[in-house]
Amino acid sequence: MKIAFVFPGQGSQSVGMMKSFVGLPGVRDTFAEASSAIGQDLWQLVEAGPAEELNLTVNTQPVMLAAGVALHRAWNASTEVRPMISAGHSLGEYSALVAGGAIDFADAVALVRFRAQAMQEAVPAGVGAMAAILGLEDEVVRTVCKEASGSKEIVEAANFNSPAQVVIAGNVAAVERAMEAAKGKGAKRAIMLPMSVPSHCSLMRPAAELMRERLRIVKIGTSSLPVLHNADVKNADSAEAVRDALVRQLYQPVRWVDTIRAIVSAGATHIVECGPGRVLAGLNKRIAPETRTLSFGDELAFKEALAVLK
Repeated sequence: MKIAFVFPGQGSQSVGMMKSFVGLPGVRDTFAEASSAIGQDLWQLVEAGPAEELNLTVNTQPVMLAAGVALHRAWNASTEVRPMISAGHSLGEYSALVAGGAIDFADAVALVRFRAQAMQEAVPAGVGAMAAILGLEDEVVRTVCKEASGSKEIVEAANFNSPAQVVIAGNVAAVERAMEAAKGKGAKRAIMLPMSVPSHCSLMRPAAELMRERLRIVKIGTSSLPVLHNADVKNADSAEAVRDALVRQLYQPVRWVDTIRAIVSAGATHIVECGPGRVLAGLNKRIAPETRTLSFGDELAFKEALAVLK
């Protein structure tokens, strides 16, 4: 039995998502540590909302980091079973690096808050958008995006989430043109997503440069757990390589299909979604149906995973 842990990012958050985990070891302490790092009560936000506040990217990013790390700590306190490889979807990459000990947790919380602010400042609310395209091959989506882009407005493939599910990102008008073109090419659905920031496209290059400067002052060590990065599906072999991967992640697409296939090729027999919700579990089942997928969607699912993997 070989286990991989994958950590979710934005899109998995919901008010009350940690309620069933409150009795697990270290969960409340982890949120208290995160809250102290940025001077905000993240537990209260998760427990009581409102959802509009939780869904603001400057709040979602530290909350989801705290959630992933909290459940990873709870796992380590509950069993001696450890993963052999890991990855994180977008923001989840930071959870994976903290889990491996490459970045101090408090430093990571402050870093993702800075990341969120830099992303929002790079593209003010209402300027950018993201949409999910279902039922088209990756290359067709790339072509649609190229044709829908202009000299002043761009749209690009941002997340290759599963076979025939690609998220696009860019300027609102260009995203809307690409959605209509995708439908004309035979897409089953084209859905605008409730995102205020167009992540993983070239509109994020200004944010990436700010992150490059900020990462220079963040201490990064060697991870005890290999982490496959979104940008190149490789495990960074130095602190500078980790910094570069985190910078490129902002404006390059999330290669999730390639990541899960690489995890399976590395020998993983079980892939565990270490975070609230089941978003990644759903994607992973479509990418690698032959590999057992588990999630920590709630405390019952957490305990079921413990039973299976012991």
